[in-house]
Amino acid sequence: MKAYIADMDLFEYMRNTNMEKESPLAARLRPMTLDEVVGQQHIIGKDKLLYRAIQADKLSSIIFYGPPGTGKTTLAKVIANTTSAEFTQINATVAGKKDMEAVVEQAKNIGGMYGKKTILFIDEIHRFNKGQQDYLLPFVEDGTLILIGATTENPYFEVNGALISRSIVFELKPLSREDIKTLLMRAVYDKEKGMGAYDAVIDEEALQFLAELSGGDARHALNAVELGVMTTERSGDGKIHLTLEVAQECIQKRVIRYDKTGDNHYDTISAFIKSMRGSDPDAAVYYLGRMLYAGESVTFIARRIMICAAEDVGNADPNALTVAVSASLAVERVGMPEAQIILAQAAAYVACAPKSNASSQAIFEVMETVQQTGNLPIPTHLQDAHYKGAAKLGHGIGYKYAHDYPNHYVKQQYLPYELNGKEFYSPSGNGYEVKIKEHMKRIKEEAAHESK
Repeated sequence: MKAYIADMDLFEYMRNTNMEKESPLAARLRPMTLDEVVGQQHIIGKDKLLYRAIQADKLSSIIFYGPPGTGKTTLAKVIANTTSAEFTQINATVAGKKDMEAVVEQAKNIGGMYGKKTILFIDEIHRFNKGQQDYLLPFVEDGTLILIGATTENPYFEVNGALISRSIVFELKPLSREDIKTLLMRAVYDKEKGMGAYDAVIDEEALQFLAELSGGDARHALNAVELGVMTTERSGDGKIHLTLEVAQECIQKRVIRYDKTGDNHYDTISAFIKSMRGSDPDAAVYYLGRMLYAGESVTFIARRIMICAAEDVGNADPNALTVAVSASLAVERVGMPEAQIILAQAAAYVACAPKSNASSQAIFEVMETVQQTGNLPIPTHLQDAHYKGAAKLGHGIGYKYAHDYPNHYVKQQYLPYELNGKEFYSPSGNGYEVKIKEHMKRIKEEAAHESK
């Protein structure tokens, strides 16, 4: 019987060893310690809570939330390698209630016999239904299990509120281009975990291209490198050269010259804005696509749409800014690739909206006036009459309450007297500003008639 168990242990060891050698590059490169982790310094920097908790082996239940390829499973594996607690893992896409019951039973036994805690890592925890999540709750509550959940969906929508309240949520961000480049260099040249034994080299152009195109997803970039090394023939110098052309083939996407600090970046965003301002939705969506294809930040694009909605559409269609702001919030929630649909809707709406720069010109003129005239005295009747001593100074005396008058309008001095008669905002003859112009004209004329 002992020999059988020994054989089983040996077979298990050999199976795990073979899996490590044959597993995908992204899996082989997973770090074993916190110091090997690339990126996410906002949560695992040495002065951060999570870093200290892992190092001290004092974890409470946590949930990792972020896009694919940002290191959720990686951090769970690091915890597994550093904790003295029993670590077990299940995937919510395939696990059922029996699997969870087995984990709970094992956790109770280990806690009772050895006084050890059990950490349960659940990948794709949002896939568990409410009943499955409810089952875990009492065991997380009484400390039988320390839960680590990983999800690509917003946990505040997809995870049981009671579990959320007993956990700390850590949001993982897409890796920066420099982070991706660091991982790609490891992948190509590391002889232990990477593909260094293949004697490959990667060109700077290919490195930059893959880092930009990955969209912060390390797994996406590493898969491309692995495919490139495994399918590219050696050159005359005996090395495998990962060129820009090889990178394009491996990721099935053509490069677009788009340096985010160079002329092309500024030219493209300029064309995008001018197309929206010029009411050409076809061109606006085209330049949007160019930027998205090249890996431009969706939040940067959303900001430009919001600015255009306020500066170039203004009150000719007040709803344009609402659409733009909603799009900005939505792309942060949704992420790519679906964010491109939201941005296209917003860009097309702003492009098609009636245009007016009356409000933006008003503030520009005001700022120039303020710079030239300084702090002109505010008319006494507009000043606050409520603070101590204000009434004795005459503040607020003579103020006319607009709602007491027809059309909720009464003529009185609002601007400083030195600017009497000055007009800053002059509504255009476009869109909703036509109604604004007509309304303002009507109430002023009726007020003038009433005063006679």
